[in-house]
Amino acid sequence: MKIAVCVKEVPDAGVTKRIDPNTKRLDRSGEGALNHFDSQAVEEALKVKEAEGEGEVVLVSMGPAGALDSLRKALAMGADRAVLITDEGAAGSDLVATSRALAAALEKEGADLVLFGQQSSDSDGAVLWAAVADRLRRPVISQVAELTVADGTVRGKRQTEFGYDVIEAPMPAIVAVSDAINEPRYPSLKGIMGAKKKPQETLSGSDLGLAAGALGEQGSGTSVLALGDPPARGDARRIEDDGSAAEQIADFLAEKKLL
Repeated sequence: MKIAVCVKEVPDAGVTKRIDPNTKRLDRSGEGALNHFDSQAVEEALKVKEAEGEGEVVLVSMGPAGALDSLRKALAMGADRAVLITDEGAAGSDLVATSRALAAALEKEGADLVLFGQQSSDSDGAVLWAAVADRLRRPVISQVAELTVADGTVRGKRQTEFGYDVIEAPMPAIVAVSDAINEPRYPSLKGIMGAKKKPQETLSGSDLGLAAGALGEQGSGTSVLALGDPPARGDARRIEDDGSAAEQIADFLAEKKLL
């Protein structure tokens, strides 16, 4: 069984996130890291492979060439190889353009199962997996907290406000796992040392058969017209709790005629 895991390099948690006023995009010039939610998808792919006793786990990502450094964490965890879509013309790609590139790469791989983390920590969109599934015309199950693969089908259990849903779909299929599904393993020293030696392929848009202008701002369906600071907050009063905080809050609400 071939399992593809779509992963993303995001700004490291210790980096202060800022929007570049010139490009109106997130500044990604600082240190990057593997998206935490994607590491859970990698962990689940490795578990499926181990349960099957054989197979291949392929990482598929899109980003600058330096993103391979972040992907090596997933290779160190146990993934077999990595495919990075990197193209100067891809800068500024939104969901539409990104899903187009990932779908092309996944179609080329022909994986039986494609896993996504539930969202990325830089944009928190949580819809990329749906867009890719639509392009590939494959069934998709989201928010999966328990995954079972057997007899050519995939079964996902997910929690809802009314209980649990259990959804089954034929493979090839796409699954977005929730952050409750597992605890990612720590890479071993042997895995870290061997990660650099594993196959790491880079592909451009033309390598995937995408036309010029299919990626980047030109291939995107959305655009940022302007940026602005949030509106100033209204009158506010800071209350220090010296034992009379409750009375002070009540007086404030009464003053505003909210009591």
